Amino acid sequence: MDTIASLFSFITTPVSWVIVQFHSVYGAIFGPDTGWAWGLSIVSLVILIRICLIPLFVKQIKATRGMQTLQPEMKKIQERYKNDRQRQSEEMMKLYKETGTNPLSSCLPILAQSPFFFALYHVLNSIASNDTIGVINQSLLESAQKAHIFGAPLASKFFSSESEVAALNASLTDVRVVTAIMIVLMSASQFFTQRQLMTKNVDTTVKTPFMQQQKMLMYVFPVMFAVFGVNFPVGVLVYWLTTNVWTMGQQMYVIHNNPTPGSKAQAAYLERLHKRVTHHGKTRGRGEKSIVKAIVAKGRDRNEFERKFINGLNKAGLAAQPDGTVVKSEAAVAAQTEDGAPAATGAPKRQQPKRQSKAQRQSAKPGGEAEPKTSLSKADEPEDAKPAGGAKKSAQKPGAGARSKAQSGQRKGPQRPKSPSKK
Repeated sequence: MDTIASLFSFITTPVSWVIVQFHSVYGAIFGPDTGWAWGLSIVSLVILIRICLIPLFVKQIKATRGMQTLQPEMKKIQERYKNDRQRQSEEMMKLYKETGTNPLSSCLPILAQSPFFFALYHVLNSIASNDTIGVINQSLLESAQKAHIFGAPLASKFFSSESEVAALNASLTDVRVVTAIMIVLMSASQFFTQRQLMTKNVDTTVKTPFMQQQKMLMYVFPVMFAVFGVNFPVGVLVYWLTTNVWTMGQQMYVIHNNPTPGSKAQAAYLERLHKRVTHHGKTRGRGEKSIVKAIVAKGRDRNEFERKFINGLNKAGLAAQPDGTVVKSEAAVAAQTEDGAPAATGAPKRQQPKRQSKAQRQSAKPGGEAEPKTSLSKADEPEDAKPAGGAKKSAQKPGAGARSKAQSGQRKGPQRPKSPSKK
């Protein structure tokens, strides 16, 4: 670890200068030789570094989501060119170039933070060795050696010898208890950060090897922190615990406000957004408008949660627009009650047709129109409409009286004799 830290000695001077500047501020409040002054200086160094790394964190989120969406295409390329490694690599690079995705972008925050981490380790290790480093002179060195966090010196380690701890005016039991608690908290925060990423912010509709890799890292990273943490000074443990807590909070904010499409976090976010939009009747802020705009632009490619969100707006009488705004739908505007109050469902109710009686159905024509009734009596009928006397008895109305022979099933004309039965 000392050899690796020495490789980043070029950045120890800026890191030590930042720590000294924060120490001058906190030292005026808590005292220059207290653990609060030096501990808060390290915490402030972490916060400053993480604020500067926010643009890289945004690129990491985009790269991670881009890799998730590319996993099905990558799997096809691997199966198609499984016997040609060179062609497989060429097609992978072509896919990355077309989509603008860089696999290394997901590691940018860790890679960018590593020099500061090892530089801080080098500074604290020099303090434990009673060596001045960077802008930390002899007086600041003595002040840092007197600083204790809950009884553990900043430069002490879990495996420090009793003589080394005694030289820093502390007990070995206090050092090991404090370092053990900090290592457990550091590993637990890393596990929780990775777990909420896997359980809430992963697209559950796509099963890819990337998900298995993330699930494996969820258990590997905490073990790595526990193994290497016993060799970290207390000040480095403060640094790493602070950056883990920052990462956890930063990721919770991203998952809550900008979740991955198709994940459980997106379902919860769209449910909250639906309640806010239906309550206010519009989208508020750029964030909500950008989310609605992206959902509308997808069209038929929307996932299950996005379709449910759009259908919920339609049922509430609202319509999402391409620019991300939400307006009252035409159906809701047309569906107004007689007193001017809007309908509850936002759409006009369908009226059921009135049920007709049996007599009305029988009197109806095949076209659906009822046969008009006339009030003329037999005496008022015109003479040309009355049948002649001789034809009156012989002519019968179709459908009236006894059935004819044709209607009763008998044949007209001569019938053929029955053939004798064959014996």
